[in-house]
Amino acid sequence: MGFKLENVIPWGRSMQEYIKMFNLTFDEYKLNILDCAGGPASFNAEMTRQGYKVVSCDPVYQFTVDEISQRIQDTYETVIQGVKANQEFYVWQNIQSPEQMGEIRMAAMRQFLADFPLGITEGRYLTNELPALPFETNQFDLALCSHLLFTYSDQLSEEFHISSILEMCRVAKEVRIFPLLKISGEPSPWLQPIIDELQQQRHSVEIKQVAYEFQKNGNQILVVCGGLKIL
Repeated sequence: MGFKLENVIPWGRSMQEYIKMFNLTFDEYKLNILDCAGGPASFNAEMTRQGYKVVSCDPVYQFTVDEISQRIQDTYETVIQGVKANQEFYVWQNIQSPEQMGEIRMAAMRQFLADFPLGITEGRYLTNELPALPFETNQFDLALCSHLLFTYSDQLSEEFHISSILEMCRVAKEVRIFPLLKISGEPSPWLQPIIDELQQQRHSVEIKQVAYEFQKNGNQILVVCGGLKIL
């Protein structure tokens, strides 16, 4: 079976969006950052260009730059039309129209595509995926996960969410997940049970407001730190 590109709709966001989504401060740019399920975002490319260190992991990176580029082209209009049909579920402030959203996303994805071959060579783009990561304990200062966990609560089980978050907590000192809503805009049913489980395992868990809202009410991140240590 395996991971199939035709089952994926690649969609990438920019460094500036990452900064707002994850409430990143200037000092935090200097941290050793892991971007889980990074997809064709330009965050890694832009951060690397500015001298910072990011590793991104996503199974989509097993494909060539041409294959990913073609899949973006094949699915682009589907995404735009989907947003147009559901405009009332978005906040049209910083982004003012579906067409402008498309331009912003394509600009980010073009940066990713330009950087991808070099990033593969340099080991900045890895094909690994949650909930099993090939990194050492506390190898990273910060792990980010955008538009996977909670977003796809209808497809991904509560157990998958917990295993993925615990794995990110193993490899990074702090984990941030955005957004906390399903792709439909409804609250994820897994959020509170997951918070309860993480707290039971002695992790510090906090929901924080961020200065980013495109999906209506999608302006919060889950921040997870600490936990039980294996002696």
